[in-house]
Amino acid sequence: MFYRILDRWLMAMLLATYTFIGGPAHAADTTETKAKQIWQLLDYVAVDYGGAIANGAVLKASEYTEMSEFANAAERQLRELPGQTGKDALLKQAAELRGAVANKADPVIVARLAHALSSAVQKTYPFPVAPVAMPDLARGAQLFQTQCAACHGPQGRGDGSLAASLNPKPTALTDHLRARERSLFALHQVISNGVQGTAMQGFDSLSDKDRWALAFFVGTLSYAESDKAEGAKLWQANAKASQTVVNLDALTQISEHVLADRLDEPSAKALIAYLRTNPTALDANKPKGTAIAKAKLAESVAALQGGDRAAATKLALSAYLDGFDPVEPALATRNRQLFEKIEAAMVSYRALLANGTPADVQAAQQRLQGYLGEADNVLAPSENDAVAAFVGALTILLREGLEALLVVVAMLAFLKKAERKDVVVYVHAGWVAALAAGGATWFVATYLVDVSGASRELTEGFSSIFAAVVLLGVGMWMHQKSVAGRWQVYLKEKLSTALNKRTAWFLFSLAFVAMYREVFETVLFYTALWTEGNGWPLLAGLGTGMALLALIALVLLRTSARLPIGQFFAASSLLVVVLAVILAGKGIAGLQEAGLLHTSPVAIPRIDLLGIHPSWETLLAQVAVLLTVVVAFRINLRSSRQMTIQQS
Repeated sequence: MFYRILDRWLMAMLLATYTFIGGPAHAADTTETKAKQIWQLLDYVAVDYGGAIANGAVLKASEYTEMSEFANAAERQLRELPGQTGKDALLKQAAELRGAVANKADPVIVARLAHALSSAVQKTYPFPVAPVAMPDLARGAQLFQTQCAACHGPQGRGDGSLAASLNPKPTALTDHLRARERSLFALHQVISNGVQGTAMQGFDSLSDKDRWALAFFVGTLSYAESDKAEGAKLWQANAKASQTVVNLDALTQISEHVLADRLDEPSAKALIAYLRTNPTALDANKPKGTAIAKAKLAESVAALQGGDRAAATKLALSAYLDGFDPVEPALATRNRQLFEKIEAAMVSYRALLANGTPADVQAAQQRLQGYLGEADNVLAPSENDAVAAFVGALTILLREGLEALLVVVAMLAFLKKAERKDVVVYVHAGWVAALAAGGATWFVATYLVDVSGASRELTEGFSSIFAAVVLLGVGMWMHQKSVAGRWQVYLKEKLSTALNKRTAWFLFSLAFVAMYREVFETVLFYTALWTEGNGWPLLAGLGTGMALLALIALVLLRTSARLPIGQFFAASSLLVVVLAVILAGKGIAGLQEAGLLHTSPVAIPRIDLLGIHPSWETLLAQVAVLLTVVVAFRINLRSSRQMTIQQS
């Protein structure tokens, strides 16, 4: 009865897939949208108020009325945001701004209050303020001519062919006095949402990437080539200037006017002109090596000392996923012992944050900082980089590919014994499709998006657990058949009906998942190693590894063909069960590294080959698989003895 249920379950697993589904996001989206709207209202007040008031007198009544409405609307929408620590302070700032506008305060004071409040809103109710990748200004220039030139003019002077028929007139984007007050994020918001009461409509039909490209291009129109050239010199020669705008987030949020408070007017103008035209210059400020991990670890200690364990844990996880994970492939190939030491220390550190004392956490953090310093030395360029790339590429492929190879070979050998060549094509299609998916993963990870450490660990974790569960079921089924006897009769009478289309597609799924989880890992390792400029050694290692794996597959297939059918099933059942134990450990470890599961460290060595990691959760998962196997095998043996007694 148990195995009839198991057989049906295996058939049903044909259609099983896994997806990562987020919870309802509507409330979060609404909050983010409203926070952005408030930010945009405050930016309008900061930039445009000076055109409505001077020396306490109203210059233009319509603009002053609009500024009053914007200040009131910002305060009203702030009240509608969900309760949050710091909201009361925001409301006090909003009331102060509203009062300043009502009292016709100096534009400098109003701009300062509006900018301070908009910055506080973004920190309290966070939302993205920068593109996910460097913008393409050439694309921005093309979009400007097709989308904006008719109103704003080919050079952005506000003299387009439709300008005369519009009221109010299009903004002259070359007007430097106005442009110096506006940040790139403000331009992005205007492009995204438009300006109410004008002909400026939102371009929500464009992708966010295109809207950022357009915002960056528009942000350069009020600057001359001489400004950009002066900014390039300043960026190279002035250390203070290069540290004032440190990343893309800072560049998109800062205006020339605000930057002038930190530098001086000419320097701010030149620097903004240069960086908006050449945002890739900011790459020089990106943390190198393990710097991100070191900084996040230090921040986690500070958060713990401030009494916020949740924030400390989140920062520690970021230290691993955002800081250490990207350099992990290169370090693993150069010094695997150090790599394993750091990974284990990261896991222990996160566990210590849950209930350790600040003193213990500080000591653990200092040890980790020392290990990361060693990693920087190991990762430094050397004359042996080519050799390291070859050896690394070879060992990675052999280590990652062997597990998938064993699963696929076991299925192929089984089908060959069963004389079901018609089903073999499904297994081949499964691993070939996984290789194609791996190629697509490489393209996406290289040219489209940066695959995060969390995504990587979650994919590996869930796919490993899926494969482990399936292999466990297959192993128990094969062992039951190996002790049942009468193999030739079983193969002829049973497998012809058992291996139907549903089972064939199940084998396709298993081959795909088993192969793709290894290809996914290998692709990300190779992508990281390729950035070191070791292309040919890497390809040589890849080619050598593929040749060795093909040789191993050939030997295994020929060896299995010589085994008597009973011995073959017995050996295959043990093989797939061992693989299930290994993958169970790796799957739980992957989910722990992604921060999805808790980690309880245990003092045992890490053995990657067997999927053994120093935590109770991974060990218990592997023990659970082993106990299931032992129970199932005992049931099989007892059933076999009973059948023998009955037949005799």
